[in-house]
Amino acid sequence: MEKLDVLIVGGGPIGLNCALEAHKKKLSYLVIEKGTIVNSLYHYPLYMRFFSTAEKLEIAGIPFISTAPKPGRQEALEYYQGIARSKELNIRLYEKVEAINKDENGFSVSTSRSKYRAQHVIIATGFYDIPKLLGVPGEDLPKVRHYYTEPYPYVNQKVAVIGASNSAVDAALETYRKGAEVTMIIKDAAISKSVKYWVKPDIENRIAEGSITAHFNAEVLEIRQDSLRFRDAEGTKRTLANDYVLAMTGYLPDFEFLKQAGIALEGDHLKPVYNEQTMETNVEGLYLAGVVCGGMDTHLWFIENSRIHAGMIIADILRKKGI
Repeated sequence: MEKLDVLIVGGGPIGLNCALEAHKKKLSYLVIEKGTIVNSLYHYPLYMRFFSTAEKLEIAGIPFISTAPKPGRQEALEYYQGIARSKELNIRLYEKVEAINKDENGFSVSTSRSKYRAQHVIIATGFYDIPKLLGVPGEDLPKVRHYYTEPYPYVNQKVAVIGASNSAVDAALETYRKGAEVTMIIKDAAISKSVKYWVKPDIENRIAEGSITAHFNAEVLEIRQDSLRFRDAEGTKRTLANDYVLAMTGYLPDFEFLKQAGIALEGDHLKPVYNEQTMETNVEGLYLAGVVCGGMDTHLWFIENSRIHAGMIIADILRKKGI
């Protein structure tokens, strides 16, 4: 079995950047991705626009040409998938990494299709796979969605949107504009400060004029087939007629996968242990890149500020190899 210099888990923008850096330095590498190239981005809402400008989403110095100040999902898909094709990156798609085991000769990596040997492993898996659950009765009903893509299924429906960050606000505005009767259930006292600056006034104005109903300082208690129970700011339990629930409450990295690989997690936010200069974890030869580095604080890292991880990691690998 061939032993790779580097095996990269995850084919998102940061995983691709690691592959490009490894390729540039003439290291043998392989990217293993459980879905398509930039799979999380593919599952984003169809009309999503990035907070960052195009140049801040670029990897490996390859220009990202956008027709708008803020690139959209389709442009980003074309950019990242185009890079993978044009650079002929070594990627195995629709193959899930199931276990990473360290031994005296490096790493054994088991996937849904095969086994691999590698001297070093980079985990760049992002955080979009595991929704933060509400933990209430009825959350497993078919009408409850933890991912939102487009508004058309919700025309003329009573839609409850849970949350107040970007994904929740986008879902509320888009479904409202396609004819849904939208109610937002928000645990905090206001719309999140992290909402895109050009969107925040829109949602606040729609709430102020009554086009979208919002219950702040509220808590979902139970989801039923045709209704939703919640506690309002005064502590009163209320019932809301409801057809669909869009639970936009955020997402988490796969902590069990990290623990299986031997990575230590610290504190209440389960932050992985790693060297901030090299991105190497407590397991020698095992590195982290991208948003997974933040643990439960998934807002700390994004494409713009984690692009540098690839260069840091590959530089450390080259140093160890004496190159």
